Amino acid sequence: MTPTTHVFRSIRPDEWRQVKELRLDALRDPVAHLAFLETYEDAAAEPDAFWQDRTAGAAAGVVERQQLVAVGEDGVWAGSVTVLVEEAGVRDWLGNMVERTQGHLVGVFVRPEYRGSEAGVTRALFDAALAWSWEIGLERVRLFVHERNGRAEAFYRKAGFLPTGETVPMPGDTGELELEFVITRG
Repeated sequence: MTPTTHVFRSIRPDEWRQVKELRLDALRDPVAHLAFLETYEDAAAEPDAFWQDRTAGAAAGVVERQQLVAVGEDGVWAGSVTVLVEEAGVRDWLGNMVERTQGHLVGVFVRPEYRGSEAGVTRALFDAALAWSWEIGLERVRLFVHERNGRAEAFYRKAGFLPTGETVPMPGDTGELELEFVITRG
């Protein structure tokens, strides 16, 4: 498969069932514990209203966050990434002060059968997320990757993200670290 067989776009508010299905599939992934801050069991227990709100809050037209998906010709969602807009002067998810308005990529997931450079889905999803970020005026986008997620780290570097040297502890006092990577506009 090539990215030309996919459409890369923002989700729509009425697509909450697809958002839920893709997220639950992501949480079943063997490395989900390194990449996501929730478990399959917790997410699966959420009521439909949760998924409806979550979807509407990251759909086309929302400026605070945007979830982008790769949709195949057959209608199957191959993957997704979400951009959170972090405003300067507010606290981030860890309680640290955000120094500049920036994007924060989270929830990166591509179904196994669409992974790899030959498919190009992951790279095209990132390109779409960055294009949206630059379009709304962001100059910097960051992400965090678990220190033991070498596959993801290699991809992020290949996509142009650079390590900042900043690290944050993994939630849950595990002693493990998340590494910050950034890319700047231009």
